Amino acid sequence: MRRKSYNAGIGYRLFKMYVGFIHNHLLYRHFHVINPENIPPEGVPLLIVSNHQNCLNDPLGVVFTFKDRKPKFIARADIFMIHPLTNRILRSLGLLPAFRLGFEGRRMIKNNDKTFESASNELIDGRTVMMFPEAGHQDKRWLGNFSLAYTKLVFQAAEKSNFEKEIFVLPSCNHYSQYDGFQTDFLIKFGTPVSAKPFYELFRKQPRKAQMELNNLVRKQIEDLMLDIRDLSNYEAIDFIRNTYGDKFAKSNGYRSNHLPDRLLSDKMLCKHLETFNEQFIYDSAIKYKHFLTKFGLTDMQFRYQPTKIKVFIRFVLLLCLLPLWVVSLVPNILIYTFPKIITRKMTDKMFKSTMLIGSAVFITIPLLYGGLFLTIALAFNIYAALIYLLVSPLLILFAWYYYQRLLYLWKDIRFLWIKNKRPFQKMKQLHDKLYDSLAQRLISHQ
Repeated sequence: MRRKSYNAGIGYRLFKMYVGFIHNHLLYRHFHVINPENIPPEGVPLLIVSNHQNCLNDPLGVVFTFKDRKPKFIARADIFMIHPLTNRILRSLGLLPAFRLGFEGRRMIKNNDKTFESASNELIDGRTVMMFPEAGHQDKRWLGNFSLAYTKLVFQAAEKSNFEKEIFVLPSCNHYSQYDGFQTDFLIKFGTPVSAKPFYELFRKQPRKAQMELNNLVRKQIEDLMLDIRDLSNYEAIDFIRNTYGDKFAKSNGYRSNHLPDRLLSDKMLCKHLETFNEQFIYDSAIKYKHFLTKFGLTDMQFRYQPTKIKVFIRFVLLLCLLPLWVVSLVPNILIYTFPKIITRKMTDKMFKSTMLIGSAVFITIPLLYGGLFLTIALAFNIYAALIYLLVSPLLILFAWYYYQRLLYLWKDIRFLWIKNKRPFQKMKQLHDKLYDSLAQRLISHQ
């Protein structure tokens, strides 16, 4: 007999609290959940369908959306094959493997029967399942082709219940300020639930047509929710413009440029305008400007905020004064930042970086480093000193990271001042001014 409780056990909740602290406060600066009121109540059979852009971090967003509910996730099977321990951990977290023809091969596809059997039972029992119909994560902000496997699961569960259960599909999207690194922003945004019940009769007669019609409704919502850049031939230029001119565009249209939900709406508008007027010389200018910035180790921020010698000097003095504190904070934490880079440096799929960052922090670096430090301080001094250190350790992790970022910004500002009066700088400034002026003229005419 299947379990009827919809809530997770105490062990899962405690582990979730631990991972949630790392996810919501260390890995991400802000974690936004948009339209949570669209989530059907517990006990309603629910399949969440989303775009897929950041490996394990995408389903984690859903995990931390729910307070007690423990959803099941159907994820790519290759991550279960890394190690037997990895397989056990992923399954304990609610992940189920999906075997893909183009990756695991035809002989492994039959293993999906067991996965779908388990997932359909979850739906029939009124629980929550999540799938990513792109069948793999993208490395860019666009929506890939959908597999109809999720619609097959919906109707399979409905058929097993003699079409008595009303199963809902909830479209959602994941969006990141950056795909990897510490203290970035992340949002998950839910659409409107789509009931599969109106398609039951059609499914009995024309199963494929019912699946396609349901998919059309779900996919259209996800396209509208996310930033979906369709012009892939000019993607690099469009994304560069979004990351540079997008700040000015957001402010001029009444959006908060540093608030990710607002910035998503603004970026969608900006990219739509860019794809509408589609002027190649703007894209070419953007790529040339980007290459100049890369060559000289600068960012567009230096051109926007124009650092001065006095400002750079003041920041240098402040950072110099804080240097001892940085050394103290960096020594126990350096492995948290460097270990994921070491294990991912040979990986061709860069979208695993953020997954390895949180995975290594949860299971390796934070437990070992701070467990060891806690015992050392407790033995050398007392348990209270060890507890105090443990409480302030998250602040040390954040301080070490932000200090390093300020060092990088300072170095870029120094380089900016160093080449400001040189000939290559004048050409770079001309490209910047030409790009911004052209964008301003075109975008005003399209508003």
